[in-house]
Amino acid sequence: MKILRIAITWLLMGTVLSSWAQAWSKKAAQAVFTLKTFKSDGTLLGSANGVFVSENGEAVSCFTPFRGADRAVVIDAQGKEWPVETMIGASDMYDVAKFKVAAKKPTALVTGTVASGAAVWLLPYSVKKDPVCVSGTVSKAEQFQGSYNYYTLTLQAQEQQQGCPILNEEGQVVGLAQAAADQNSATSYAVSAPFAVSLHTNGLSMSDAALKTVHIPLAIPDKYDDALLALFMGASGMNAQQYADYVNRFIAHYPNATDGYVYRARLEVAANEFAKADEDMKKAVKVAETKDDDVHYQYAQLIYQKELLQSDHPYAEWSLQRALEESKLAYASNPQPVYRLQQAQILYSQKQYDEAYAVYEELSKGDLRGPDIFLAAAQCKLQKDDKRAAIAQLDSAMSTFSRPYVKTAAPYLRAHAQLSMELRRYQLAINDMNDLVALEPNSAELWAEKASYELRVNLFNEALKSAQEVLRLDPQSSDGYLMTGIVQCQKGNKQEGMQNLRKAQSLGNPQADTFLQKYKD
Repeated sequence: MKILRIAITWLLMGTVLSSWAQAWSKKAAQAVFTLKTFKSDGTLLGSANGVFVSENGEAVSCFTPFRGADRAVVIDAQGKEWPVETMIGASDMYDVAKFKVAAKKPTALVTGTVASGAAVWLLPYSVKKDPVCVSGTVSKAEQFQGSYNYYTLTLQAQEQQQGCPILNEEGQVVGLAQAAADQNSATSYAVSAPFAVSLHTNGLSMSDAALKTVHIPLAIPDKYDDALLALFMGASGMNAQQYADYVNRFIAHYPNATDGYVYRARLEVAANEFAKADEDMKKAVKVAETKDDDVHYQYAQLIYQKELLQSDHPYAEWSLQRALEESKLAYASNPQPVYRLQQAQILYSQKQYDEAYAVYEELSKGDLRGPDIFLAAAQCKLQKDDKRAAIAQLDSAMSTFSRPYVKTAAPYLRAHAQLSMELRRYQLAINDMNDLVALEPNSAELWAEKASYELRVNLFNEALKSAQEVLRLDPQSSDGYLMTGIVQCQKGNKQEGMQNLRKAQSLGNPQADTFLQKYKD
């Protein structure tokens, strides 16, 4: 009798729980939808079910239907179709995705967990009628990533029920259904709903392998630093249309941040839409309020680059002088050396070489002191044909490096060598070239330049070795044949020398004719 009473009690409890589940299932069913994804030509790609998890339209479902999708829609419990606006996150391993739907305040379910042995219900998608829940139990709950569960269920789930929510007795979504390979099996699986809800975009989401297979736009990250990183990375990680759309959505998401307007202005300048770019930069200045130094700096840089690279598309409001004024506003707001550097570059482009040199000299005594500052100062002096002052600046540039030189010294070594030759400081020039080819021994161009220096000071044996190194690295180098031929002729071996000069001529070397004429007799 005792056993019979226990059996009746459990039967009555199951009936109560089942009735209670059916009671909350009517409301919960409003949160369930069916998902359909499509290719660019409108062809149906895949389908699944899913559930809304917030009233702002965030939802979770299976990831598989999204692979290769250009568009997706959900059809809610009232039969109304809503487009999927953005992807928020995805896990290929656990076949779940989170996304944003353009639905207006949908019914949403909260997530929870459940332990092994507990009762659960699969809530199927149903249009305009009460769903019939499928009851079961949790036979196993295995943890992954620290706090999430992958459930094995004693519950028969059909293939068409993938993505349907699995609910506990409190009506919380504990998992998303994943049907077993055998449709007749009484065992099915569910991946943690809290895990699916935890998916989110960050600054590196556009590099995510799973999300890269989906052609639906990525959601803007909720953390500003992540959003800004994504904005930066999107410039190289998206096509032009995708990136322009991303920038516009960034601005809509963060209307009081300057960066969106600056990035959009750059796109507009690239499209020769200077008036639009000017308007966006003015908006950036306005939202920056008092902390506007970087915006003025970016404004100046945009105008400066446009005047240098797109001068064939004039825009009356912009000029190098306007760029200089914006840079001065940046410096007045926050006196940073980098803003003075920008002013020096603009002054140089305005051919105000003395003024630019004065700024570079000022910077060479501060935090920006380095070889590039001295090189720029040297270029100012060269524009005034003051080679002595220029070489002094290049001497200072080289003094910032210690021996043995590293590759970053190469451009300064080359500039120093070239000007040293002009000033007839031959040994210094050749020393520089020796250092250069030591840094870049596989550069045929540098070996050719070294050979030409050695020729100019009658170091014929050294020049011949350098020329032969050129031909070893580049057997079709006309310069290599030219200098080999010149050295051979100079050393009295005219037969071989003329042969190498003719080879240089056949390879199109413009100087070969001159030397063939010189050595023909």
